[in-house]
Amino acid sequence: TLTVTSANHWVTAWLGLELNMISILPVIAKQKHPRSTEAATKYFLTQATASALMLFASTINAWQTGSWNIMQLNNKLSCILMIAALTMKMGAAPAHFWLPEVMQGTTLATALLITTWQKIAPITLLYMISNHIEPIITLSIGLLSILVGGWGGFNQTQLRKMMAYSSIAHLGWTMTIISITPNIALTNIIIYMIMSTPFFMLLMTTASKTLQTMTTTWTHTPTTTIILMLLLLSMAGLPPLTGFTPKLLILDSLVTHKLTLTAATMALLSLLSLTFYLRTTYLLTSTAPPATAQSTTTWRLKPHQNQITALLAPIALFNITILPALLT
Repeated sequence: TLTVTSANHWVTAWLGLELNMISILPVIAKQKHPRSTEAATKYFLTQATASALMLFASTINAWQTGSWNIMQLNNKLSCILMIAALTMKMGAAPAHFWLPEVMQGTTLATALLITTWQKIAPITLLYMISNHIEPIITLSIGLLSILVGGWGGFNQTQLRKMMAYSSIAHLGWTMTIISITPNIALTNIIIYMIMSTPFFMLLMTTASKTLQTMTTTWTHTPTTTIILMLLLLSMAGLPPLTGFTPKLLILDSLVTHKLTLTAATMALLSLLSLTFYLRTTYLLTSTAPPATAQSTTTWRLKPHQNQITALLAPIALFNITILPALLT
């Protein structure tokens, strides 16, 4: 990932992405289970296809313009192909089909890695070529991703698949704004990572994998339940929480660039995501299962697992009101 983020040459960036992919394959296939092997195979095939497309796009650009520099992607065709390759790498719609399947086949820790760390490299490359991107392409990809992310998460009972669709929806918000104001897109993805990391960490602590097992956390760890509820609402983008800030900035930027209809469509489509976040919140906090635990010691969490959560949860829950001032 660091090789990609510090690269100037397309071949160096490609090499970094290949190393990244090869390194994470054993992590995905770590469990000795057919499902995890299947997940690793699917991940490998999609990432290899995207890498080949990326190399093809950069070669066309070098052939036409004589430059291998990442910032000088001047050829129209290679720019479109590059966006397609990076969209597939990240798992944004319409190349999103691999993401829920791969996440479902892995552990919660690996799922966290796929939704956060693995997005850094392609987002960085998109940020670097954002000057050459046609806004209509990224707006279309973004709107489709928000729609798919909201609709796909509707019927899910598996938390990993639900979080995969949530990731697709957040990528949609990032994609819509990346060609207009790339700094806000970067802010959006960073805040998404800050919100999803403590969420996954708490799921690992409580070993919750489905909505059904999630309902029992209230009797076991009430503190965790409250933090999980707030993190879900933050991801949904409800006002007093951090998740609202990037969405407000994105909508504001779109309206400033006279894309009011797009902004209105995005706001309406995000209601689809809000529905499944609220449903999860309701199951988590408002449905109490038969409680058998009388002891208060079960409320205590293992301290070594919660240092990162303790660090990131407050940032994810308290709105950064000075953020607009930092971006201007």
